[in-house]
Amino acid sequence: MESVFILFVLLVLALIILVKTAVTVPHQTAFIVERLGKYHTTLEAGFHILIPFIDKIAYRRSMKEEAIDIPTQTCISADNITLDVDGILYIQVVDVYESAYAITNYLFAASQLAQTSLRSAIGKLNLDATFEARESLNLQVVKALDEAASKWGIKVLRYELKDIKPPRTVLDAMEKQMRAEREKRAEIARSEGEKQAIMNRAEGNRAEAISLSEGEKTRRINEAEGKAQEILRVAEATATGIRMVAEAIAAPSGMEAARLEVAKKYVEEFGKLAKTNNTMIIPTNLADMSGMVACAMSAIDVHRRSKPSRPPAAPQTPDCAA
Repeated sequence: MESVFILFVLLVLALIILVKTAVTVPHQTAFIVERLGKYHTTLEAGFHILIPFIDKIAYRRSMKEEAIDIPTQTCISADNITLDVDGILYIQVVDVYESAYAITNYLFAASQLAQTSLRSAIGKLNLDATFEARESLNLQVVKALDEAASKWGIKVLRYELKDIKPPRTVLDAMEKQMRAEREKRAEIARSEGEKQAIMNRAEGNRAEAISLSEGEKTRRINEAEGKAQEILRVAEATATGIRMVAEAIAAPSGMEAARLEVAKKYVEEFGKLAKTNNTMIIPTNLADMSGMVACAMSAIDVHRRSKPSRPPAAPQTPDCAA
């Protein structure tokens, strides 16, 4: 029974020694081993055996990229506006020994340095420039942190501003300013639209006036051409009629037909005169119709006998008044 107890004790001691001596280091992780309180070695990923009660793991460091939340802090801009600013910092351990022995807590130190660097950078800018210079502020913080953190065995990868909150009064003023700016742009756009509309209407009126004038010009030209054609056709018709009358008179029995036509026209016109006027002028030789016809026919006969080869002389019109 006593031997069983001793065996159990030895087994427990063996397990304790195994736990103290056998170490498995995960991937992308490094352990710092101290021997009797002094730095001994850095264990990379894998399985390792330590000397029990002499060696101990003093520090564990992850080689992965770490994100540190930077708490909200109050900053004052160059124009004395207080701003509540927060951000996030990305760092990575590149030297395990320096991260363990060069500084007590590199995470706390990086966070505090990020806050002070950000306050310093914002203090050089006005409020409006602060919103526009996010990328510049991020780069300034990274630069300031990287210079100091290189001694701590860490690398500052980047810094991002999450939010910038000015006071409520400043937000109201900025909102009014933006509203005024939007109204200004809207008024400018409206005036530009009205200007363009006036120009378009003027251009349309001008084009309309030109079209109307061109149409009026074309109409008058067409009317003038139509009148010229009309006059030409009337002249041609008159000349044809005169020619046909002359040919008819020159034909056999043409003179007798002409006398009959003259007498007929004389009677018709005289009858019209009697219908349209209350006062009638009656010639003295009204009964002598044959004399009037003979007088007209004598004039026709004079023109018929004139020769076209030479300019006709003034015809001797018989005195029909006698």
